[in-house]
Amino acid sequence: MKTGEVKIINKGLEDEMEVWGYRPCLWKTILVGVGVVCSGGLLLLLLYWLPEWGVKGTCTHTSLRDAHTLLLRTTDEFRQWFRAKAHVMLAPWKKPFDSLDLSATAQLPNGDHSEEHYGKLAQGQPIQIHFFTHHSTKYYWDDETQNFETYKGLEDVNVSCAGIHSDHSSGLCKTLQDFRRLFFGENEIAVRVPSLFKLLIKEVLNPFYIFQLFSVILWSAEDYYYYATAIVFMSVISIATSLYTIKKQYVMLHDMVAAHSVVRVSVCKGNKEIAEAMSTELVPGDVVIIPANGMIMPCDAVLIHGTCIVNESMLTGESVPVTKTSLPSSGEDAAVSYSMEEHKRHTLFCGTHVIQTRFYTGELVKAVVVRTGFSTEKGQLVRSILYPKPTDFKLYRDAYLFLLCLVGVAGIGFIYTIVLSVMNQVPAKTIIIESLDIITITVPPALPAAMTAGIVYAQRRLKRVGIFCISPQRINMCGQLNLVCFDKTGTLTEDGLDLWGIQRAENGSFSPPESEAAEQSLVSSAFVAGMASCHSLTKIEGELSGDPLDLKMFSATGWILEEPTEEETALHNPLMPTVVRPPKHVVLEANQNNPLAQNMELSQISSFEIGIVRQFPFSSALQRMSVVVRRLGEKHMDAYLKGAPEIVASLCKQHTVPQSFTETLESYTRQGFRVIALAHRQLESKLSWHKVQSLSRDLIETNMEFLGLIIMQNKIKQETAGVLRELRQANIRTLMVTGDNMLTAISVARDCGMVRAHEQVVIADAVPPKDFNPAAIMWHYTENPQTTKDNQSVEINLEERAYDKRQPPQEQSYHFAVSGKAFAVVTEHFPQLVQKLALRATVFARMAPDQKTQLVEILQSIDYTVGMCGDGANDCGALKRAHSGISLSELEASVASPFTSTTSNISCVPNLIREGRAALITSFCVFKFMALYSIIQYLSVTLLYSILSNLGDFQFLFIDIAIILIIAFTMSLNPAWKELVWRRPPSSLISGPLLCSVLTQILTCLFFQVLVFLLVRQQRWYETWTPQSDACNVSSYSLTHSSNVSSPHDHKNIKNYENTTLFYISSFQYLSVAIIFSKGKPFRQPSYKNWPFMLSCIGLYTFLLFIMLYPVPAIDSFLEIVCVPHDWRVTLVVIVVVNTAVSFMLEILILDIILWRLVFRGNQGGNRPSASPATAKPQEANSRWGSSFLSWLFCRRNKPPRVRYMNVALELQDDPDWPPGPSTVTYASDAQSHISAAL
Repeated sequence: MKTGEVKIINKGLEDEMEVWGYRPCLWKTILVGVGVVCSGGLLLLLLYWLPEWGVKGTCTHTSLRDAHTLLLRTTDEFRQWFRAKAHVMLAPWKKPFDSLDLSATAQLPNGDHSEEHYGKLAQGQPIQIHFFTHHSTKYYWDDETQNFETYKGLEDVNVSCAGIHSDHSSGLCKTLQDFRRLFFGENEIAVRVPSLFKLLIKEVLNPFYIFQLFSVILWSAEDYYYYATAIVFMSVISIATSLYTIKKQYVMLHDMVAAHSVVRVSVCKGNKEIAEAMSTELVPGDVVIIPANGMIMPCDAVLIHGTCIVNESMLTGESVPVTKTSLPSSGEDAAVSYSMEEHKRHTLFCGTHVIQTRFYTGELVKAVVVRTGFSTEKGQLVRSILYPKPTDFKLYRDAYLFLLCLVGVAGIGFIYTIVLSVMNQVPAKTIIIESLDIITITVPPALPAAMTAGIVYAQRRLKRVGIFCISPQRINMCGQLNLVCFDKTGTLTEDGLDLWGIQRAENGSFSPPESEAAEQSLVSSAFVAGMASCHSLTKIEGELSGDPLDLKMFSATGWILEEPTEEETALHNPLMPTVVRPPKHVVLEANQNNPLAQNMELSQISSFEIGIVRQFPFSSALQRMSVVVRRLGEKHMDAYLKGAPEIVASLCKQHTVPQSFTETLESYTRQGFRVIALAHRQLESKLSWHKVQSLSRDLIETNMEFLGLIIMQNKIKQETAGVLRELRQANIRTLMVTGDNMLTAISVARDCGMVRAHEQVVIADAVPPKDFNPAAIMWHYTENPQTTKDNQSVEINLEERAYDKRQPPQEQSYHFAVSGKAFAVVTEHFPQLVQKLALRATVFARMAPDQKTQLVEILQSIDYTVGMCGDGANDCGALKRAHSGISLSELEASVASPFTSTTSNISCVPNLIREGRAALITSFCVFKFMALYSIIQYLSVTLLYSILSNLGDFQFLFIDIAIILIIAFTMSLNPAWKELVWRRPPSSLISGPLLCSVLTQILTCLFFQVLVFLLVRQQRWYETWTPQSDACNVSSYSLTHSSNVSSPHDHKNIKNYENTTLFYISSFQYLSVAIIFSKGKPFRQPSYKNWPFMLSCIGLYTFLLFIMLYPVPAIDSFLEIVCVPHDWRVTLVVIVVVNTAVSFMLEILILDIILWRLVFRGNQGGNRPSASPATAKPQEANSRWGSSFLSWLFCRRNKPPRVRYMNVALELQDDPDWPPGPSTVTYASDAQSHISAAL
């Protein structure tokens, strides 16, 4: 296939795909049809499993424009293939917003798009538009780009905020609505619940179930009905459970989406009429009216008139109501192109709950529809749940490789059986059945059920400790986590903030800190007035609601917030009828000392009331919020500003900011306090109410007077430090990813032990290129709080530490701290430093939600297995992207996270990792056991085939059900080990220790089976067994002979001495490998604590020894085993004991002690500190010598680490310029050199 014939769709996005065009080919289709008939439908199954073969096998390549079928392949590491059918539709224009250009050229006024005008345009020749649908998204052919494009909504037009007000604020006529609906479809997030029949077909066509069906048919042909029935029974239960789970998830998702998806809405028409319509009829460009009592939003819409209070917990996980204001219509802000991300404070998202609306007198609250259906934020979330990315875990890939190896072994047996049978002139039917039977023996049909059991048990144990899982396959991934990112607020620290105190600024200097803001002496101060009014709180059903920080700040003042009735608002203008005032008794007490105020009337008391005229809501980009207020009785208005101290200070008159501002702020942030600054400005008296509503915030938020600092305390949860210490001891790296201030984050990192006392923090402060200056990174070394008191000596110590290359690497302990702004600059302008920073960065502050996701991707790109723990607020993307996301929020947003904890602290993380490690080791144990079971049975059958014998049906049944199924399902019950250890379990089945383990056990079993097979034939009593034979009791031979004269000979030749001997030996081999592989410490509890497993093993050992040493005729007859002399039975017991001992010695001595500890521990990828040669003990030196010798023996000497982050670490050890020294700058033009500068 030519490379030029492929196109990329969704370029640069998460769902980027390559696309090829195909058209049907008759002769290829006929050939495939013939192949399907000849193969009995197997070819059809193969083409179903491999869609690319199905398309290429029945179609020929053509241009995308003319394609009937499209072949899609994702460009990520999974390279998934999909096929899609191309369709054609007729439309009057090529694109959904073409009509806007035509209406503009016709010079129709805004909102006066007449039906006649569009009717005439629509009467023209309709245009054919090619499109296809993939994962609930439509892709339309674009002649200009010669590619398929998606239409998301109003953003496609790249319209400015002012443009939305001028061109889109009046609504659409019916013709235009119908035209746009052709492209955008019905406004619904349709989660179709598949029928049980469809789900059944999809589940049954799984390759494993097809193989089980093949096995069952084959066993039925051999009259081996019992095990066939058992496998069918297990498969039916497995399929039924799977169908129930999948159906339940579909129904839950459907109900969650459908609950509020169809509502009646009021829509503005182009001719200024208001009509009722169903929400499914909405299209981008429609103008909807938000009712006063609120609604559940059926689409994404941007607010153009009025204000809304919205609960966005469905999307963000934060149940805190958010105030949404109308999109700016004038000024600089209005000239910017509308973007949902940048203007989310003006955007109402689909699925969110509008609780209340506020509006001008007589005016309606209006919003323009921006996106509909699956293009909305809620739609994207539902799509990510409906079409998740496959779980990429090495275990599952290796499992398939291992099965392929078993298939290869089966192929050898298949050929061996055919050759042997032909040489011995066996009938054709027997040859076919026996040669196919060897395949069902080698590839165990019960493997999927056995593997699933361990995960199901782990899921139950997690549920008992309050961790719920919606993606069970990810439990195994948790066992490999070597890095966990934590959100700060609500995760490492308490959710709420407490007011520690305030520090007012007067006459350009700070007053002493005050612990109470509700002091009577402060009631009339501008500082308390700012605290009481500068917030976005609202009353919902009589309860104050809003941001927790605002709530704490407001409650600290002791003031009252009222949203008066219409009669009471006559004192204010009913623009924003919210009033704050102090309690009346406080005002009276404050004025008791004032003789003029003794006869104060209530009307005069009301002069303390403040009416909030306008709010500029908090913006994370601007890091501030402000309000315009008017105190009753005053002729002028005031503006109050609240936000990040550095930002607020920069907007204030310099003489009002205390000279000690920077030192005071740093002293608080270094102690872990959250600091907010407050500022005030008296506005000109000529400003009217209406004038204020149209002013941009930039005009108001300037020339402020600095009022002081509000100091909030964010306490660390008591479990945090202990959990982080446990993770560090387990060699699991921890990071903090927060939206909070840098110094506060560093302080919390030190307090909780993420950064230890002796470790240095280097702040990477980056600036983008500006005015011909390249992008640069400034490296600031923070002061170490636990060094000497003399600051100067601290600096000297730091520089010495940074440059003393004589110290071992682990002694040069340093951490990078990166802000969101610096992170953006580094990823764009310093790509070569990204991995170096990611390796040693511990604190990421002021990070936006998409940056958190980007960070997780960077860490994954250097081979970390990443966990993410957050409280659901702004962490959804990172929780989804991480290998294991743990949400501490039980809100609907946790549907994006594979794991949800009911405990609101991080103690769930070590629990999850311990259970993950136990589940992973269990998966290895079960897989190894099932592989050995197959090989042991394969060896037995192959040896018996050499004498034209086989195991009997009831022998197979006893082995397969009484031994294998019971053991496989009980060996998974070991609980997790009680503590996290430094060592991590292997991530791959194709790893040295595991392969050595399996191979040594196979060779041991082979040796002892061949040994007894040859030995039994050397016994003096041995003969070719006949029904008359009686090796047990030679003296009664004649009696036995006479009684068995008429007994028919076994045509399958099951009963013979070789069969009996191999049955006994192999039965014990199954049990011994089960016990050997069922390992406990350090990842699971010891097997003796797994009572079901121990009882099963003891019971089976007892039964087998009993029937071996004291034969019971009825059992011998049932199992088709023959009587052998007592001496041979004792010999077999000795051989069984020796076999078990050898297996144990090989597994424990060679694998656990020698190979694992000395050779393969380098695979762990940890940077565990090692003792220097001078201080090494003699036994450690011997261990190191042994390790070197064995590493040389296994060709692992000087082999580079497999994981990328270890390679980066090795490179940095040899880099003399890393880490950069204090007070140096790295420029983008030469990122390798560090240019010193005084910072």
